Amino acid sequence: MRHFCSRCESRARGGAGHQACRDPRDRQAARTKAERGRVRRGGASGDVGGGAWTVRSRARTLAHPADGGTMARLRVRLVVTADDFGYCPRRDEGIVEAFLAGAVTSVSLLVNGSAAESAAELARRHQIPTGLHANLSEGRPVGPARHGASSLIGSEGFFLGKMGFRRAVAAGEVILPQVREELEAQLSRFRELLGRDPTHVDGHQHVHVLPGVCRVFAEALQACGVRFTRLPLERGVDGCAWLEAPARAFAGAVEQDARAAIGPFVHHGLRWTDVFVGLSTCGRNMSAHRVLEALARALEGVPTGQAVTAELMAHPGYPSVPPLGGCGEGPDAFSCSLDRLHELRVLTAPALRAQLARDGVQLCTLEDLDGKRPGEGAASRAAREPFVEPSPP
Repeated sequence: MRHFCSRCESRARGGAGHQACRDPRDRQAARTKAERGRVRRGGASGDVGGGAWTVRSRARTLAHPADGGTMARLRVRLVVTADDFGYCPRRDEGIVEAFLAGAVTSVSLLVNGSAAESAAELARRHQIPTGLHANLSEGRPVGPARHGASSLIGSEGFFLGKMGFRRAVAAGEVILPQVREELEAQLSRFRELLGRDPTHVDGHQHVHVLPGVCRVFAEALQACGVRFTRLPLERGVDGCAWLEAPARAFAGAVEQDARAAIGPFVHHGLRWTDVFVGLSTCGRNMSAHRVLEALARALEGVPTGQAVTAELMAHPGYPSVPPLGGCGEGPDAFSCSLDRLHELRVLTAPALRAQLARDGVQLCTLEDLDGKRPGEGAASRAAREPFVEPSPP
């Protein structure tokens, strides 16, 4: 008898799961029938290339257009971005594997990562669409701050950390012109490594949407001609019961910052996809049905026939092995865990990719998008509105 692997949801004999996917900290049983029932497989429609995204407003599921009723047919193009390219060779190996498998369509490069140079070579060799993962929180800076006194670094010359940088911004201790200098230095380093401008620029640990930082970030991108960024605004994360309290609190803070960043981003001509998912599906929390559910939730309320662009943030890769990896301080706990491998398995396993294909979702890169400005379409407006769980019938 064949069962779904409890880690990556591809099929495995005996239900034990693939040995590579087993995590002693999280021996999660196979998904229950009720949980699986939230995502329904739909057949192909008459459209070229298969079916279309369909959303049931009450159940928030994917279903076949023939079900009719309150469902809306949408045309969805999905960018799957792998963050932290250049963090370590093993991370990069997994990211390239996912790209070559067609599961990842874009990567974001840490230019201060320990493997940035070899990652850039991989990007050139495999023609991987590559953007900049602007980093103001982990490791050593690239710009003038690396030489000493700066509001961006601590006494040992490293950035202040994920939460330390946030606290410094909130306290008004970060000098924004120094942020601009570091961003410009990272953009320059990217050009040195790749020989071209980035396809997009987003933020490591979402630093690019922090108050004040978002303005100088947008100014720097406009000055160098980069149009695309990420707006990490995912609907319904506060209702995801599987997220632990710290993760839910962090996602809520990111959402608040992202909403406030819309004004500066629009003012400086930046663009992003209509909807975004990935905060609720990070690490061990990723599964095929959760990704599909997050997309359906993000598309709730979008009118029938609307063309929609979406981004899935992902962190695939093989675990870092200390001391290799990191951005100057060695690899962090998340990079050394099996969470990265778990994401790689989910993204490359048949379950997710087959369902996306059946639903007619077209995987693409940001460069493939038509450059529609955010806020012009109903999808973008719907993404900004908080999700309200419908009342049962």
